[in-house]
Amino acid sequence: MKAIIYRGNGDPEVLQLVDREVPAPGAGEVRVRVVVSGVNPTDWKTRSGATNPLQFPEVTPHLDGAGVIDAVGEGVDPGRVGQRVWLWMATAGRPTGTAAEFTVVPAERTVPLPDEAGFDLGASLGVPALTAHRALTVSEDGPRRLRPGALDGKVVLAAGGAGAVGHAVIQLARWAGATVISTISGPEKARLATAAGAHHVVNYRGDDPAGEIRGIAPDGVDIVAEVALGANLALDLAVLRTRGTIATYANDGGRPVELDVRQNMTLNSRFQFLVLYTAGFDVLTAAVEDVAAAVRDGALPVGEEHGLPLVRFPLDQTAEAHRAVENGAVGKVLVDVTDR
Repeated sequence: MKAIIYRGNGDPEVLQLVDREVPAPGAGEVRVRVVVSGVNPTDWKTRSGATNPLQFPEVTPHLDGAGVIDAVGEGVDPGRVGQRVWLWMATAGRPTGTAAEFTVVPAERTVPLPDEAGFDLGASLGVPALTAHRALTVSEDGPRRLRPGALDGKVVLAAGGAGAVGHAVIQLARWAGATVISTISGPEKARLATAAGAHHVVNYRGDDPAGEIRGIAPDGVDIVAEVALGANLALDLAVLRTRGTIATYANDGGRPVELDVRQNMTLNSRFQFLVLYTAGFDVLTAAVEDVAAAVRDGALPVGEEHGLPLVRFPLDQTAEAHRAVENGAVGKVLVDVTDR
């Protein structure tokens, strides 16, 4: 089989296309013929060594993907052979991700993909959708699970609604019944956030974005899903309601975060910092179940017309796919691995 590997941290050039033996699944594992692999910021940060040093002599990258189970190991239902699935956290604690024609993962990290859901959708779930779920389920007064009606009466602010996580926040929050506001930087990203399902879009570069948001939600925002905490903190606190939550999954731009303690005491604000690797098994299991339910309901479509353009590369150009994500490509970067 063809696979992408790297043996040392570095720039995208460390990624190599190689031939490898097709792996056999062990006990509790399945083998998936990967059709589409999804690329996330965490994939290039891991490759570069920005987050952790190399943990294995050789790594095949990418946490997310979609394909078809073609073999199962001991203890796994043989009836799963032939099942279309999406994969999540494929490389968490393991060296073999989805940037290969075949990959082996624990069976629980593969989720059935409905016939009406394409492989592109499956490869776009994983990190973005599970992160969005976590952001929407950590508030003091909010639900721990998502379903239609779970966020009725709540107002959610999705910062950067044109990004993959922001897109998933909009879709999941709307599916769960929230009023969704998204902050964007211009007309094109406003179009994408609206296509994703945001009820309102506000240009954070405008004259008074806080006033616009307060005009929509006079009592304030219940949950902020934040991608650039340092840059957006002042705006977030200006629109947060008492006992509201800022759930932050990134700090794009790297601006330092300084807290006004008295202001946050008065608000009884809650900050939830989140990353999937340490979220815990129960949290991730619940998120996977809820995201799968949203997929079955048709609530998480992808593509230009749904607010998440797809940027494609063939397997032998995985380095270019990484470079595109590093450079802030708008939409979801996918790698086509095998025929559909």
